Amino acid sequence: MKILIIDGQSGRLGAQIIEGLRKAGLSAPHQLIAVGTNALATSGMINAGADQGASGENAVVVQCRRADIIAGPIGITLADAMLGEITPPMAVAVGQSSAARVLLPSDRCSTFVIGAAPLSRKQQIDAAVQQILALCSPVS
Repeated sequence: MKILIIDGQSGRLGAQIIEGLRKAGLSAPHQLIAVGTNALATSGMINAGADQGASGENAVVVQCRRADIIAGPIGITLADAMLGEITPPMAVAVGQSSAARVLLPSDRCSTFVIGAAPLSRKQQIDAAVQQILALCSPVS
């Protein structure tokens, strides 16, 4: 299963997701692909344990077509979010992907998800890791 983690800026949120998945024991055949909107974000996620990494708009677009699961902040679905790092083609690629999406809410994008529980970032990461692990588990 190919799990795509997309993040921008420093890549810290994506790195925390990757660290949580590795700590939970996720390994081959599952593949963690880190795609950053910039090289710093990608580097941070690779250092956290991603199997592969790439940067930029085209990497996001291509990997969204190949992913089984996409994880990251909710801003990856919003054109011009994350201080403008998410381009319209990136947001469209995430939104049109057939992959399951595990998105963490954030008020940094001036987007408020009503009904989302007010969790700490650690609680959000833990919940995201558990959801990804559940999606990776074979259905009985």
